Amino acid sequence: MTTTTNLTPMFAPAGVVVIGASRQSGKLGAAMARSLAAFPGARALVNARRPEPAEGVYASVAEAAAHTDGPLDLAVLCVPAAGCADALAEAAAAGCRAALVCAGGFGEAGPEGEQYADALRHVAERTGIRLLGPNTSGFFAPQLGLTASFVPAAARLPAGDIAVVAASGGVNHALAFDLADAGNGISLGVGIGAGLDVTAADVLEHLATDAGTAAVALHLETVPDGPRLVAAVRGLAAVKPVVALVVGRSDVGEFARSHTGALATSWRTARAALRQAGAVVVDDERELVDAITALSRVRLPAHADPGLGIVTAQAGPGLLLVDRTGADGIRMPELTEATQETLGGLLPPLTYQRNPVDTGRPGETFARVLGATTADPAVDLLAVYALTEPDSVDVPSAAQDAGLGADSPAVIVVGGPHEDVAEQRARLHKAGIPALTGPTSAANAVRALVADARQRARAAMAGEAAALGTTGVSGGPLDEDGAKTFLGALGIRTPERAACATREEAHRAFERLTAGGYSVAVKVLDAAILHKTEIGGVRLGIRTPAELEAALDAIDAIEIAGSGGRRYLVEAMAPPGVDLVLGARRDPVFGPVVLAGLGGTAAEALADVAIRLAPLSAAEAAAMPDELAARALLDGWRGGPVLDRAEFGRVAAALADALAASPPDVAEIEINPLRLTPDGLIALDAVIVHTGAVIAGTEQNDKETDHAQA
Repeated sequence: MTTTTNLTPMFAPAGVVVIGASRQSGKLGAAMARSLAAFPGARALVNARRPEPAEGVYASVAEAAAHTDGPLDLAVLCVPAAGCADALAEAAAAGCRAALVCAGGFGEAGPEGEQYADALRHVAERTGIRLLGPNTSGFFAPQLGLTASFVPAAARLPAGDIAVVAASGGVNHALAFDLADAGNGISLGVGIGAGLDVTAADVLEHLATDAGTAAVALHLETVPDGPRLVAAVRGLAAVKPVVALVVGRSDVGEFARSHTGALATSWRTARAALRQAGAVVVDDERELVDAITALSRVRLPAHADPGLGIVTAQAGPGLLLVDRTGADGIRMPELTEATQETLGGLLPPLTYQRNPVDTGRPGETFARVLGATTADPAVDLLAVYALTEPDSVDVPSAAQDAGLGADSPAVIVVGGPHEDVAEQRARLHKAGIPALTGPTSAANAVRALVADARQRARAAMAGEAAALGTTGVSGGPLDEDGAKTFLGALGIRTPERAACATREEAHRAFERLTAGGYSVAVKVLDAAILHKTEIGGVRLGIRTPAELEAALDAIDAIEIAGSGGRRYLVEAMAPPGVDLVLGARRDPVFGPVVLAGLGGTAAEALADVAIRLAPLSAAEAAAMPDELAARALLDGWRGGPVLDRAEFGRVAAALADALAASPPDVAEIEINPLRLTPDGLIALDAVIVHTGAVIAGTEQNDKETDHAQA
């Protein structure tokens, strides 16, 4: 049988059977039986060792099915790892179409455990039954009264429209409890566990058509199939917001094979891939809760740069909100003269009225202030801060009177005693207005709403990546001259140069290249040498024949094991500018990716990079430099050159297309530095890495920061 893609029998079963049910408190089977006791559908218990048919405990799943009204779609396995495969086969034979395995002791337990895991996979593949787990605390669907979890408190989670899909069962529960504390309800909470069968991608595809889910919180630790996950997120994010938290920030060192490899780590690449697919990516669980609290109720129209209006009834907290959103790069436009005139008639003269709007102590005009500010043509989203002051203003009533909600998106913070805040938050949520707990939470929500709008606008503008008809790399390893010749065929500018087999050829090249009074760089030319600078194989600023002779002598003195006849690259020095790194590589999880950042050692030291999945359109690639913290250096910093984003987009897209067109043994194509000069971009060094070639950390220092004008 082929495995069904339908997860309804698991997450919305007509009936549930617990295999390994127990009466002993503390046993997994007892905990699951208690958790499932409230399930309104068909329910059965199985214990082969101690059946008690009179008490509803049967010796087999088949016997339980025969005595149960309604089908038993879901089997919950509460047996040791060694017995799980047989129990799964028994459940499938009795008609179960889905199963949950909570036990541990599988792949994480060594060779014997891996055998148990293989046996489970085999049963799932042979029978078509869908399998969640093992190594998970389960899942819950409060709106169905279904708690397939051994955590007792999960039964008390309120029903709602936010789904949680977490790598860890523990994180699944923790996020659900945090979301509930923030005034939200849960539609489905799933802990993937080992993911032997059902993965996060499967659940995301299921949720895309789930009418009871408005937004999805995603937690990832590992990604077994990058393209599948990206496709699932892209499909889901097109119809409902996805907020993602990725674990693994500290694993950078494991992937440090090259500059591109060291920076495009699994953590960085996963975050970039999810963002490119349409998810809002957050840094921690608190930000995730704030983001999804907002996005489950409000979603801005696609917008390249939404404008934020802020109204605060207390100046200090308002300044905290202004400070944080400004640091996040969110635009806060000055309100129009007409809006300011309206506000001037509603507020005392000493209040600030241009944006943010400081009302002073709120009064009876508060609703009209909110309405005027949100109606300003430059404002796409309103953020509001106020304390609970019943004698002055009722914030939920004022928000509704101002028309805030779906057509006038807003997030509101109401500060005050917990019981007062909880009551007002519930009223705001009922009106479709996200209510947060403080300025930082509001800033998190604003950042998520703006990021979601920007990403959808960028996706609409970028379109599909068009095939450029680029020819891939052919033949074996290329030396620097060969790599640059390949770049030239892609339309990427490189310095004028000459590959020389003899010293005489080097002198003739020197005379030609220095005819205009410029200096040259002289390098050893050998496809096997990736660390030219480290071995003294690069000489810069050569201006005279005598200096050329000295440079050639130094290169000739280098001992290179197994190298053939010595060859030289004589190349015109490039004008000064700003150095970037641009690389395309095959990521082991996500496939081809493109990375851009500062060139030289700065890229590695600062990790200031932008990453995209390939292939990508030139328009999508053109947006990458704007994600760099050092982007000001690319926009004429202190009279420097200005990056033509369209030119950069063409270069990056061409590099990505070239890698896609190359044989699988071409692992990486990298330009470092790609120098921004007054005349545009020029590739100062290029490396094409084939499978098996390892570029160590410092080798990229020879990517001609050594091309600086002498």
